[in-house]
Amino acid sequence: MVINFAAGPAKLPEEVLQEVQKNLINCNGSGISVMEMSHRSSNYAKIHDAAIADLRKLLCIPNNYKVLFMQGGGTGQFAAVAMNLIGRTGTADYVITGSWSAKAAEEAAQYGKVNAVLPKFDKYTNVPRQSEWKLDPNASYVYFCDNETVEGVEFDFIPDVGDVPLVCDMSSNFLSRDFLVSRYSLIFAGAQKNIGPAGVTIIIVNERLIGHHLKETPSVLNFQLMDKHNSLLNTPPTFGIYVMGLVLQWIKRNGGVYGMSEKAKAKSKLIYNIINESNGFFYCPVEPRVRSRMNVPFRIGSAAGNDALEKEFLAEAEAEGMIQLKGHRSVGGIRASLYNAVTLDETQQLAKLMQAFYEKNKN
Repeated sequence: MVINFAAGPAKLPEEVLQEVQKNLINCNGSGISVMEMSHRSSNYAKIHDAAIADLRKLLCIPNNYKVLFMQGGGTGQFAAVAMNLIGRTGTADYVITGSWSAKAAEEAAQYGKVNAVLPKFDKYTNVPRQSEWKLDPNASYVYFCDNETVEGVEFDFIPDVGDVPLVCDMSSNFLSRDFLVSRYSLIFAGAQKNIGPAGVTIIIVNERLIGHHLKETPSVLNFQLMDKHNSLLNTPPTFGIYVMGLVLQWIKRNGGVYGMSEKAKAKSKLIYNIINESNGFFYCPVEPRVRSRMNVPFRIGSAAGNDALEKEFLAEAEAEGMIQLKGHRSVGGIRASLYNAVTLDETQQLAKLMQAFYEKNKN
């Protein structure tokens, strides 16, 4: 048995994969695979519209918010967000708390002025309180990344930015905890962490933000055009949307977003407890109040890591079927990604290995 702790593309629910396998060459009685369907056919329309309806229901999305399915992943939205929104004042606030928000700010700077509301950090291990932010009241929007996949930093609050539109990258914790959509003006999430295969990006956007794009915005990144054509301006990633729709149904059957949130708390607590009780043998650099429930980074042996011990741990994990635990190349160490499809039992097996490894090597 293989347990996949990948940061993305990530593990999908086994029963969803079984459903995909069963219907791969005859999707919903159509006689063909979803990969062969015209995106303008009635068969595909049912899949597409059902996915939007299920997402709206899961998150109680208000009627004045549009749901778009786009391509390009989160990185594509780094450009799309700026091109669709920054034109109002020509400037935007970026809260840089990790690698992905830093990349987003760098991309946005091509289309307008970017104001970094926090000083540049050598390492990303915390989210400063909002009282420390230097917001620009003239900003077209305020941008932040709710969960930094690389560093394992997750916001423990929703920023309050008044009447300025709040934009959030939720790619790596989307549908893992409940939130009020109305607290945000725009949310986007690449599917490949919690809700489907790579290739689909979900955008939830307040309709008042649509139609203000820069003149040079490409049609495939234009929210107004995508909304007008129900995300069918060009051929969408039909297979990815089909699988994502099955994952949304799986979430509904398993307690909805609240159910995912409770499991996320339980799973991450298991691993953080092992780290906290190891007398420094396992070390997580992230401040406790903003430690991610989705991505748990840690070093072994010391804060800087012991290469030999970390290689040994990864080898033992792989021997027990636990794969893709190596930390991101930019930070090293170990990273356990505990997305929605990772079960509590699988997380317990990782915790058991960590405890045994600690007992064997603590001296």
